[in-house]
Amino acid sequence: MLIDRLAVIGVGLIGGSLARALRRAKVCGSVIGCNRNRETMEMAVKLGVIDEFSTEVTEAVKGADVVVLATPLGTTESLLASMAGALRNDAIVTDVGSVKGYVVEAARRTLGGHLPRFVPGHPIAGTEESGVEASFADLFKSHLVILTPLPETNAVALEKITGMWRITGANVIHLDVKHHDEVLAATSHLPHMLAYALVDCLAGMQERDEIFRFAAGGFADFTRIASSSPEMWHDICFSNREQLLSVLERFDDHIALIKAAIRESDSATLHDIFTRAKAARDKFTDQRSAHLHGSG
Repeated sequence: MLIDRLAVIGVGLIGGSLARALRRAKVCGSVIGCNRNRETMEMAVKLGVIDEFSTEVTEAVKGADVVVLATPLGTTESLLASMAGALRNDAIVTDVGSVKGYVVEAARRTLGGHLPRFVPGHPIAGTEESGVEASFADLFKSHLVILTPLPETNAVALEKITGMWRITGANVIHLDVKHHDEVLAATSHLPHMLAYALVDCLAGMQERDEIFRFAAGGFADFTRIASSSPEMWHDICFSNREQLLSVLERFDDHIALIKAAIRESDSATLHDIFTRAKAARDKFTDQRSAHLHGSG
């Protein structure tokens, strides 16, 4: 048995899907969930996602050999501080947060001597849905999971968490904490900001009903992620503030370039931007398709 007792703190889309995948693979002796909302936990038991639950994190982690923190980033430090004194000496703690610098700083302030058994992680998977009802066992299949081990990270702990994610069908890679946050600011955090901003801008227009009436597939595709959890993305903005502001400023410069090309009827510049973008997007989709096909 890879994991004797798994504690999932935050049984939503990510935490619930991880529990489902590991239960299906029969690599967990038991799974305990933790959430402040008792009704959510009762639903998770009913759905077969977890075996039992507690609404108190100190109770949930007792006896667990692996603890997964899958809650909004803003709760990270308080939850790590609460669980620190209740952890088994050999317990491994990991997380799923999308801003690793923020999480690592919180862990350094709270976990003390248990820090070497903390393995920071981030699954690059999800949907615009949230909650345990939206969880499913194949969420991570053929997707990346990024682990950002620290210099002090215990090799056995890292190996166990790597193995845990591979069982879900994920492809596991390791990155430096800072590099992870820079890359995710550009490829994940920025697109969410653009989707939220576009929908909010259009919704504020006087003709909003007519605008949304005539919106078609392109609008739906581009703005799908604006249905993501506002609480989660609010926390991400401030947790990855410097990197996000940097990429937003770079994007501002690019938008200014497009505006100037349109204003000045600069056909060549506009065509070059569109051509480069199409080539880059086509290359991305081809590589992604080949990767998913090869992994399947």
